[in-house]
Amino acid sequence: MLPALLKYAAVFAFGMFKFVGAPITGVAAGLPVAVTWALTVAGMMTTVVLISGVGKAWAMHLRRKRLEKGKPLFSRRSRVIVRVYRRFGMIGIAFLTPILFSPIGGTVIATQLHVPRWRILVHMTWSAAFWGLALTMLVVRFSHLPIFNR
Repeated sequence: MLPALLKYAAVFAFGMFKFVGAPITGVAAGLPVAVTWALTVAGMMTTVVLISGVGKAWAMHLRRKRLEKGKPLFSRRSRVIVRVYRRFGMIGIAFLTPILFSPIGGTVIATQLHVPRWRILVHMTWSAAFWGLALTMLVVRFSHLPIFNR
């Protein structure tokens, strides 16, 4: 019983912090595809709900720390993020979050850009569902390769 719960907890935890690792962990643990997908999405959305809930306070804290250290308001990376946001909006940020930013990073970016919490939740949900299914199917498709069978 406990080893099975640890498998589920591992997939959920990877979904919370490193989205791409969750489907790999689920397939490697021998969990069904639907369970792996559901735990991956649930992990990411747990992080999104927690981080967006602290949203404005978190954004102000980061901004204050940046000003105290005398760092410029915009870095090369933040300019790229703002460019993506201006061109594609919250949809672009949500689409890139699971594969580039991680659930924490994407939510912090959206919060820093003052996106309303409900929009963050809606867009991160469809993004997590899409990427969770796509990555799980990709891992299942290539699970026969030696890298997964060590």
